[in-house]
Amino acid sequence: MFPKKICCFPSISTPSDFQLKKQLQWVLFLRVVVLTILLGITMLLQTSKHDIIIPSPGHVAFFIIGTYLFTILSAFILNVITCYRRFAYLQIITDCLLTTILIVITGSSQSIFTIIYFFPIISSAIILYRQGALLLASIATFCNGAILYAEYYGITVPLLHDGESALTSIQVVLHYFAIRGLTFFLVGLLSAILSERLLRAETELSRTSQNLDRLALLYKQIFDDIATGIITVDTQGIITSFNRSAGVITGYNALDVLGQKIASKFPELSTLKTDLIRPMAILIKKDGSKIPVGYSWTRLNMPGDCENCRVYTMQDLTIIKKMEEKVRQSEKMAAIGELAAGVAHEFRNPLAAISGASQVLEQEFSKNTPNYSLINIIVRECNRLDGTVSDFLHFSKPATPEKNWLSLGNVVNETLDILKQGRNWNDKITVETHIPENQDCWADSGQLIRIILNLLENAGNFIDENHGVITITASEINEENQEKTLLQISDNGPGIDPSITKQLFEPFFTTRENGTGLGLAIVKQLVESHGGVIWAENDATGGAIFSFTLPLP
Repeated sequence: MFPKKICCFPSISTPSDFQLKKQLQWVLFLRVVVLTILLGITMLLQTSKHDIIIPSPGHVAFFIIGTYLFTILSAFILNVITCYRRFAYLQIITDCLLTTILIVITGSSQSIFTIIYFFPIISSAIILYRQGALLLASIATFCNGAILYAEYYGITVPLLHDGESALTSIQVVLHYFAIRGLTFFLVGLLSAILSERLLRAETELSRTSQNLDRLALLYKQIFDDIATGIITVDTQGIITSFNRSAGVITGYNALDVLGQKIASKFPELSTLKTDLIRPMAILIKKDGSKIPVGYSWTRLNMPGDCENCRVYTMQDLTIIKKMEEKVRQSEKMAAIGELAAGVAHEFRNPLAAISGASQVLEQEFSKNTPNYSLINIIVRECNRLDGTVSDFLHFSKPATPEKNWLSLGNVVNETLDILKQGRNWNDKITVETHIPENQDCWADSGQLIRIILNLLENAGNFIDENHGVITITASEINEENQEKTLLQISDNGPGIDPSITKQLFEPFFTTRENGTGLGLAIVKQLVESHGGVIWAENDATGGAIFSFTLPLP
């Protein structure tokens, strides 16, 4: 019979629409209830001794049935529309017209049901506020005037039992019209004022409730998500709240500790040392392990009987203690390194003297004599010690890189020239380069040469002297939204033993008999000073690959 959705305005799903629909449902319900009760009581009390004009039971039943059918139809339409405001006007005006019909058939000016006009006026004030209340007061006044006019001129015959109308003159008509009309408007205005005040109070209450809910949700989220452990206790020292971080620190769930005394569950926190800014205690966790925690407490200002309520805050200091230990260890190692660097530097002068004297003595002996071999060993070991001291000094006092834009191809070619001039380099090893022509990088030229030189020398020590091949490749990559230069040096040697991969870049770790164990450590140090990362792995086809990245600005 009706379309699924009927609306004269676009549908707006708001709380006010929902509230208006509920109010209309109450209007339809109260219409039936009030009308039935009033007519039922009137008919039950109707006697010949009372001057109450009432139609026959058949007419009353017809009127009630018609009202019921209209109300049922209205309830059905209310469930399929979304334009509730106009529908509200229609229902309130209909109530006014039904009241007019009831008054006409029950005595017109002398009807006891005239006061029913107040119900649609009050309903309109509650639902439609001042505009609806004044409109319904105007309609009720107009309908009342029409009833009085019709009775005065004999259009209707609502007579008393003696057969005479109460409206004997135009002054009486005006008196009835003025008094009732003024009453209708007063009721409408008062109802509208009260309804508007109620609306403002409800709106403010709803806003306050939303703000309190939002604030409570914010406090709860902060309480649950903050990294500091928080415990609150009442005046008896019983735990009343226990946040998530406190559970992480102590190992307990909230259900394990709520309702228990803090002195028995966490005796370490029950006494506060006032001589420290941030007291520390060794807390025993649920699993029996002990951790250092920093804690404090303060009085919790809450309404009611909460004079001695407290809030405890605590933080796990395990990581901080480890960091402090690392800092102390680093400071100790720095002092030892500085001392060792000074000692190593002092070694160079006598070492240079021994090497120089040995080289002079070497010329005094023939190559076939035992003394020549001994002098040659001294010279060779002096040179090795000098290289070790130099590497150690570079490692102990790294220089801050002075970065510039460099042509990577030119840097690699310069490194290869330096490498081939060295006495320990085997010319039979082939070095292949695959670097784009315009490949640039952001680095310190001297330090980048040292990085590549050490990696090439390291690769040359582990490959076949006759068939060794070293390949240098470069490219640009994007890693973590950062443009970087990737340089890889691979060889066709035996590869890296997986058991020592993590130790390759540690100082003084070496697998060669004559190695110092500082070459790769220096390489890692220089790469990290550029903000890069270096790693080693085995190639799937054999051999080792050393890769490192240098961030671009």
